[in-house]
Amino acid sequence: MTVATLGAQRFKVLLAGVFSQILCVGIARFAYTPLLPVMQQQTWMGDADGGWLAAVNYAGYMLGAVLAASIHSIYIKDTLFRCGLILAVITTAGMALTDHFWVWAGLRFLAGLSSSAAMLLASGLILHWLIQHRQRGELGIHFAGLGLGMVVAAVAVEMMLQLSFSWQTQWWGFSLLGAVLLVPAWRWLPRPEKPLEGAHVVSSRTATPPTRTFMRWMLAAYFCAGYGYVISATFLVAIVEREPLLEGMGNWTFALAGLAAAPAVMVWDLVARRVGYLMALMIAMSIQVIGIVLPAITANAAVVLLSAVLYGGTFLGCVSLVLTMAGRLYPASPARLMGQMTLAYGAAQICAPALTGMLAEASGHYGVGLWLAGGFVTLGVVLLACLRRVDQTAQRLDAAAKASVYA
Repeated sequence: MTVATLGAQRFKVLLAGVFSQILCVGIARFAYTPLLPVMQQQTWMGDADGGWLAAVNYAGYMLGAVLAASIHSIYIKDTLFRCGLILAVITTAGMALTDHFWVWAGLRFLAGLSSSAAMLLASGLILHWLIQHRQRGELGIHFAGLGLGMVVAAVAVEMMLQLSFSWQTQWWGFSLLGAVLLVPAWRWLPRPEKPLEGAHVVSSRTATPPTRTFMRWMLAAYFCAGYGYVISATFLVAIVEREPLLEGMGNWTFALAGLAAAPAVMVWDLVARRVGYLMALMIAMSIQVIGIVLPAITANAAVVLLSAVLYGGTFLGCVSLVLTMAGRLYPASPARLMGQMTLAYGAAQICAPALTGMLAEASGHYGVGLWLAGGFVTLGVVLLACLRRVDQTAQRLDAAAKASVYA
């Protein structure tokens, strides 16, 4: 394979990851966010019901994360990834066929399961291909697909609203778009092959297990980060549309958050190399607090759009920083630690939307839920600050991040 051919193949592999993210995360998972206000207007759905459906969706993702972490065969992962692509299209179309709560709940659960195929399985498959072909193992472009998926979902709903499409027709529209995206996501990511001679490199770095203090405090802090992330991820469009002065801006606000999220992984990796992983995570979460609570403080359009940028530019960075730390601690087999972290993050994603939906239904607004989310993320920052001062693992990780600038 020539250099030019290899470069073209690498580009297609990375694009396959981006398209899988747009399909499985942007459509199957996040299309629900801009469609939520439409479904609330045109069906029986209330705030609490919307929150519970979101919670079930995140439960499906968490199950997928556990399965992804427990499977070691690259060939089984490839098969499950392709099943996830098909499942994303089927569950999206299924949402248009009924308005029964429990059927919706089952579909949202399976959609969450499919989203783990793009977030976790695809990233492993792409990394495997890059390493096999002696390419740099960077996934920033792959994870940019998540932000682009948010943009696609928001813009698509806005366009279909302009055409006066009903909520069912919009789900059908998304399923058709998903079927189109499935083709390059499937075809452009090659099936795993036997490693090329000399391509498989075992990490020379040995595992450096974290202290118990680090694990306990980091899991608690990551739970707090997950609580803050999921509220805006689920209700941002509904929050904006409920304000009379902001009516019609919800989808554009969500799209702006997606645009800010697209380069977040690469941006926060650069920040971590300057200030360390823990400090970068503290900065990202502190900025995220501002982005979360601003809509509860004011309905000013410019401020709400700023909040979307602050939120979108940080939530994915927090995830990437934590998973990178897991890779630093266990270079050869980070899956177990990543799984533990994902469970903490996912547990928050299950309970937070349900609680916020019930609070919104009882109070008539999302203000309490936003302040509660901001409070949780603030608590996470405090836990990280304490951890950074007292724990050797945290200090070692920060030193390793800064040293990588000169590596």
